[in-house]
Amino acid sequence: MSRALLLDANRRLEKALKHVPISDDTSERLQFPKASLKVSIPIRLDDGALRVFEGYRVRYDDTRGPTKGGIRFHPGVTMDEVQSLAFWMTFKCAVLNLPLGGAKGGITLNPKELSKFELERLSRGYIDAIADFIGPDVDIPAPDVYTNPMIMGWMMDQYSIIRRRRSPAVITGKPLSLGGSQGRDTATGMGAFYVLQAMMAKLSRSPEETTVAVQGFGNAGSVIARLLFDAGYRVVAVSDSQGGIYCARGLDIPSVQQFKASTRSIKAVYCQGSVCSLINDYDTLTNAELLALDVDILVPAALENQITEANADAVQARYIFEVANGPITSAADRILAAKHSLVFPDILVNAGGVTVSYFEWVQNRSGLYWSLPEVNQRLQHMIVTEAEQVWGIAQELAMPLRTAAYVHALKRLESAFNAKGTRAYYVS
Repeated sequence: MSRALLLDANRRLEKALKHVPISDDTSERLQFPKASLKVSIPIRLDDGALRVFEGYRVRYDDTRGPTKGGIRFHPGVTMDEVQSLAFWMTFKCAVLNLPLGGAKGGITLNPKELSKFELERLSRGYIDAIADFIGPDVDIPAPDVYTNPMIMGWMMDQYSIIRRRRSPAVITGKPLSLGGSQGRDTATGMGAFYVLQAMMAKLSRSPEETTVAVQGFGNAGSVIARLLFDAGYRVVAVSDSQGGIYCARGLDIPSVQQFKASTRSIKAVYCQGSVCSLINDYDTLTNAELLALDVDILVPAALENQITEANADAVQARYIFEVANGPITSAADRILAAKHSLVFPDILVNAGGVTVSYFEWVQNRSGLYWSLPEVNQRLQHMIVTEAEQVWGIAQELAMPLRTAAYVHALKRLESAFNAKGTRAYYVS
């Protein structure tokens, strides 16, 4: 990925800066990540060959607390992408008022090409390479694209081996048996659902009269699709990387989930099936066609840059909830605004994952663990409270919701920077 993603992230910040009087110190600090690390990870493959993978970890800002952010395994991982995602995490944590900063990590590869044994060696090798860069009080990784609780468990175990003591708080998103939190596997989709429900209530829309299309049927997309279905919304289309399915009268999401799960080989780490293979009574469509459907709500829950200047004009949805990180470019934002589409931004909508990761970190450090209803209740309270505040800022200042979210985060970041002393303090 080029530097376009990072430039786009900074454009969003520049828009918010016009509405928040911040110090030169804050502006300067937010231009650069605190620390960036690139590592080589040599792995012995099952056939005896040696292959070296490139890995990255970026800690963007830790003024509000230790940094937090996922680790992704994907062919498109670059330093620029990881830095951009760490930048977004900084603001996401501030929007939710978490005592954390932003970080991100990743390894450049197609994980589906590796065996389970090779993935374990790679995961442990990555931790060997970055062990001095992370820690429960420094930087706490979590799962992201193509990483899961098993992989997080391997990573936590490897860090514990290196430190010669059990360190569950170093990684979140772990299996429950290794100190994971109830509700972490569904947290991103659950948090997005809570935001969507709260915002639809403000807009006086009932589930029964609302159609939805979900792009991306992975950990987050499948969860919010099921929650919307259960709540009475008409989910007419879903897709994964290979394509999607459409039914005007509404899909039976539990059946789609069951199909997706049934195509997973017992020995596979990742799902090999595609929802677009489920064609009984449904029409198939491409991801591009899904984005252009005439629906009330569009949920991009796949990867970055799905809606761009090239296809934004074809988007017909009135409301867009960004469950993926950065699915809409800044150029597309302008087109959607002109079409009066309301975009609910990623740094608010998909913050459920980092929020419950924070809960897991707190539980690991205290040794006290919460029930699933307690986790979901805490998540709902926190994310809806912040969604209400972002909505209020957008209405008061007549600005896009994305800009309002950045303004909300900037005020908290500015307060933290000021607490350490700025030029105004020292020269007064």
